[in-house]
Amino acid sequence: MATQYQQAVQGKVTREIRRVAERERVDPELVRREVAAGHLVIPANRLHLAGDGRAGVKLDPVGIGRAVTTKVNANIGASPVSSSGEMELTKLQWAVRYGADAVMDLSTGGGNLDEIRTRLIANASVPIGTVPIYSMVGEKPLEELTHEDILATVRRQAAQGVDFFTIHAGILRKHLPLVQRRKIAINSRGGALLAKWMVHHGRENPMYELFDEISGI
Repeated sequence: MATQYQQAVQGKVTREIRRVAERERVDPELVRREVAAGHLVIPANRLHLAGDGRAGVKLDPVGIGRAVTTKVNANIGASPVSSSGEMELTKLQWAVRYGADAVMDLSTGGGNLDEIRTRLIANASVPIGTVPIYSMVGEKPLEELTHEDILATVRRQAAQGVDFFTIHAGILRKHLPLVQRRKIAINSRGGALLAKWMVHHGRENPMYELFDEISGI
């Protein structure tokens, strides 16, 4: 199935492009051109668009880019300290009620994260994003993560209907010496986890090496 980007490059105005144009009160052709140029994205998993899940709530496509209005993302998530599917659902509802355009599930543990994630997607009309490495390190020690584990997690979450991912592919092995001179080292949790993985294995950032495969998913 062709992506929004691929269809935009081919000159096609998809239903999602048309809906974004309607919400932004701009010409659909403008949205198509911006998507084709890589200046605008429409995070929309086809399963979420179809309203998969018990609640059957369908995604209302959102455009994010320089030609449209600024979007607000809200971060929620369960942790070993506090974990409840009902609580995360309540957070989602309040975030959307007060204007969040997208919501990220940053759950790090404390329960069945797949179940919580699936429930959020089934009840969300806004795009739902995740940081896959957070759930990976909740399932096994960081040092034991393999390339296959990473791809399997991304595939599983995509199959659940996740609309977008945060992939920490920016930090490379050659950057690690620079970190030692920083007062706060690495302030990104995902980046810090991957830096530790690189130091342990003496290898390049797996998210960087797998970026094409992840993009394909």
